[in-house]
Amino acid sequence: MKFKYRIANSLQSVVVCTICMCIIACSNKSIKKQEIKEKYTVINPIIADSNYIQEYVAEIQAIQNVELRARVKGFIEKLYVDEGKTVSQGQLLFSLNCSEYKQEILKAKAQLAVAQAELKQAEVEIKSATILTENNVVSRAELELAKSKKEAVLAKIQEANATIKLANLNLSFTEIKAPFSGVINRIPNKVGALIEEGALLTSISNNTEMYVYFNVSENDYLKYITQNTKNNIVQLKLSNGNILPQKGIIETIDGEINPATGNLSFRAKFPNTQKWLKHGSSGKILVSNILSKAILIPQQSTFDVQENLYVYVVNEKNIVEQRKIIPQMRLANMYVVKEGLSAKDKVLYDGVQLVKEGDAIIPELKDFNQISKPQKQQ
Repeated sequence: MKFKYRIANSLQSVVVCTICMCIIACSNKSIKKQEIKEKYTVINPIIADSNYIQEYVAEIQAIQNVELRARVKGFIEKLYVDEGKTVSQGQLLFSLNCSEYKQEILKAKAQLAVAQAELKQAEVEIKSATILTENNVVSRAELELAKSKKEAVLAKIQEANATIKLANLNLSFTEIKAPFSGVINRIPNKVGALIEEGALLTSISNNTEMYVYFNVSENDYLKYITQNTKNNIVQLKLSNGNILPQKGIIETIDGEINPATGNLSFRAKFPNTQKWLKHGSSGKILVSNILSKAILIPQQSTFDVQENLYVYVVNEKNIVEQRKIIPQMRLANMYVVKEGLSAKDKVLYDGVQLVKEGDAIIPELKDFNQISKPQKQQ
């Protein structure tokens, strides 16, 4: 019995020793695994002034754009210009049938001639009545009657002259000329068409310079007047995505905010050297703004979790910690951080997909400016 008991104790000791050795071996492996650390680049966010571009939907209008309408009724007799052509100020564009107004001029002149003949007759009657009155042949009433006839004739002459002027004015309306230099737009009525008074003949646009209107929110307006008081230069993005080579200048701002939209209207003026811009075009105004002392980090240092933005921050023990950040805006390759980071934090720059929270790493701190310079928004 004693022998069996000793064998049992020996077996128990062997088992216990084996288990202890396994535990020690596993612990050593775990320690070795913890000791194996990867090197990763970390950076400090930079605090700097940064420019960003804000876009606004814009409406483009010519500095002069007017409709040309007929001021008298008549048939279009001749067209002197075609649609889309450039014309000079005072150039003849249309002529209407003018025979009716020429006849009115002749009629008015004939009435004037009759009145002038009646004036001569009245003057003779006055002269005769004056002599007879002085000789007491006729009463003074006859002389006053002759004078009143002359005044009536003079009124007829004035009326005839006014009729002639009106007829000449109507005749001049049969020739439609360009009020300023510009481009002729669509001509809806052609030769032979009967035009009523006030009917649209065409419109003309002066496209040498263009007005660009865009609406700005009240908050953006306040940012503009506080940050850009000396910078009223803007750019125009065309509907095809190209940027107009010439820059514009913000000239005017509306005096009141639209209560329905909360927006304020701005007007910028652009040269139209290439003649790319047309009245009624659309585009986007690009306004450059300045962010003072912005915290910037590269986009590749961030990752999304359920629509929230995160970065990995390395603590004093070189352990990776996941941290939520709130971005203020997104630039070309950068985020402007509103909340969640300071300039002293060590942010993991690369390997975001290779680590997880709680991992121990060997951080290699590098200068932010050597990796990625702050960029303007595209």
